Amino acid sequence: MKKILCAASLGMALTFSVGAQAADKIALVNVAEIFQQLPAREAVAKQLDSEFKGRATELQRMESDLQTKIQKLQRDGSTMKASEREKLEKEVMAKRDEYLQKAQSFENDNRRRQMEERNKLMSRIQDAVKVVAGKEGYNLVLDASAAVYSASGKNITAEVLKQVK
Repeated sequence: MKKILCAASLGMALTFSVGAQAADKIALVNVAEIFQQLPAREAVAKQLDSEFKGRATELQRMESDLQTKIQKLQRDGSTMKASEREKLEKEVMAKRDEYLQKAQSFENDNRRRQMEERNKLMSRIQDAVKVVAGKEGYNLVLDASAAVYSASGKNITAEVLKQVK
């Protein structure tokens, strides 16, 4: 009986000491801060701007033309012949529909490409976190924004930022 109690107490002591050691292997990383400081983020933003610049310019031109036709219809509609007014109204409706369709397509494509590029950058950050955590022997790395409280977690944000660059 004495051996069983001794073994049980030794087992509990080992369990608590392993738990204490595991607590020392926790790190925090601020992913949002790393993302904001990445030089590649600005390069990607410029690339996306140039990629969508032509379509954005075309949409602005279409919007300007549409506004001009609407103003003409409002200004001259009462003095126009009925057939001319109807023709202009149909033209305005067609241009408006075309503009809305192209604007929606533009927004969807732009949003999709931004998410693709953001996911690539986030993947690079995750790979860097894995490298730093592996080098320093961390068992668990939490995003600093997800941690409600941390008294003893080491912040590895600077090391991860160096690794990503």
